[in-house]
Amino acid sequence: MAIEEKATQLSRAAEHGAVMPTARVGGLVLEPGEVAYADVICGTARYYATYPVVPPEAGYFEVHPAFGRRWVSNRRLNNRRRQEAEAVARLQWRDHTAARVVLTSVGLRVCPSGNAEWLPFDHSLLTGMTDSGEEDGVVLTYDCCPPLLLTGPAAAPLADTIKNLMNGQ
Repeated sequence: MAIEEKATQLSRAAEHGAVMPTARVGGLVLEPGEVAYADVICGTARYYATYPVVPPEAGYFEVHPAFGRRWVSNRRLNNRRRQEAEAVARLQWRDHTAARVVLTSVGLRVCPSGNAEWLPFDHSLLTGMTDSGEEDGVVLTYDCCPPLLLTGPAAAPLADTIKNLMNGQ
């Protein structure tokens, strides 16, 4: 069964109050009482800003017969470098990667590719869920951390399942 079919089936079960099918998840230790419902691969990204990293001031030393050796800064290059650094540091989607996403009764557990650590995103901290504007994308907003973008065929059915789980609690 394809990933999106499993996610759609899970969403329908949650919507109609049926028994949710459980999933076996290797590599993730669940908390007592926590049940895994889905294990899928999604594209993920985080939305945050960083501090600008401005390179050292550019310029050159000039040897003047009357004034001696002095530093002459290159104002145009310095301004351009500062503006580029500020643009890179602005709020934007960062850390785009494929990740293993496990939907549990407590929340989402995300393991980015190339990483062995699972990142918890609990349903109790979820404050909003919106369409990302791109095809098959969902933005999850949390109280305590930057928003999480899920993309891929399983993202929308996962979001529907989360909504149904939250309404059932």
